[in-house]
Amino acid sequence: MDDSPVFSVDQARSTEAPPALATALRHATHDLHRDAERSGVVAQMLRGTITRDQYAGLLRNLLPAYQQIEHGLEQHRDHPHLRALALPAVYRAAALQSDLAALAGPDWAGTLPLLQAGRAYADRIAHATATAPALLIAHGYVRYLGDLNGGQMLQRRLGTALGLDDTALAFYRFEAIPDLAAFRRAYRDAIDAIRLDTDATAAVLAEAQAAFQANIAVSVALAA
Repeated sequence: MDDSPVFSVDQARSTEAPPALATALRHATHDLHRDAERSGVVAQMLRGTITRDQYAGLLRNLLPAYQQIEHGLEQHRDHPHLRALALPAVYRAAALQSDLAALAGPDWAGTLPLLQAGRAYADRIAHATATAPALLIAHGYVRYLGDLNGGQMLQRRLGTALGLDDTALAFYRFEAIPDLAAFRRAYRDAIDAIRLDTDATAAVLAEAQAAFQANIAVSVALAA
């Protein structure tokens, strides 16, 4: 009689290594990413029907989120899970401010409203920075990889739809990055190289989902 243990397919699956973090983030946010592209002013932007005022409003309400991400990454740049992501070359807050001045004039901060959805998004990031800095991985993934992936297409589409020149499209230009494709791969690889325990991984995935939901809320509010 063969006394060797029975090894089931389910057991084999349970011993497989979990997906790398960037892959896990992509899977966890797949549906929300699709929803974000189909919602509010982002959907209008992708269709080429967004107005100049709506686009300026979108940048105005994303700016505080970027400022909080970049403040958090700089504050915690020596954190073992964040040091590879604290990369000023990818930061967008300064470019957003430049575009806002081109779109709405030097007094844009007083003329373009910051909506509750925009405040809530930034406040969530500030809370993450103060209480669990590793959650900034999720916000870097959602914003920066998205910008690096779709920015060039959006730059062309907005330039055509709104008649914008380069002075109002700095957000999509990464002038300190000579090879966007290589940088994008390196950024994803840096996230994949982060090793978190099961609970921390689950928290980062949940934060990325919440970040997409916050982006959708901003987009929908601006379309109202």
